[in-house]
Amino acid sequence: MRTFIAFLILVAIAGAIGPAGAAETTFRLSTADELKAVCQKVNGKFSQDQSGYGCGTDCHGQPGTACTVFCKTGAKCYAQVDGARRPKDALSALQAPARRKR
Repeated sequence: MRTFIAFLILVAIAGAIGPAGAAETTFRLSTADELKAVCQKVNGKFSQDQSGYGCGTDCHGQPGTACTVFCKTGAKCYAQVDGARRPKDALSALQAPARRKR
């Protein structure tokens, strides 16, 4: 019985911790030039190939991979960010949210 309870506690902890690591969301951009402009604005690293185009930052104004946006050519864009936030566009995905005053 103790083993079963320990297993249930372990499953609950894993379920609570797992999704909090990173969030992924989708949105639409029209062109690679649009993402490139946003990427330059946040000082990210832009890349493009035949399958699509993307940008990565450290979320704080430097190139990195903590916050990324990738767009497949002719399809939706995917953003992956730290934490549980849900960005609505590339700019909000590639930079850290402003701190709120309490």
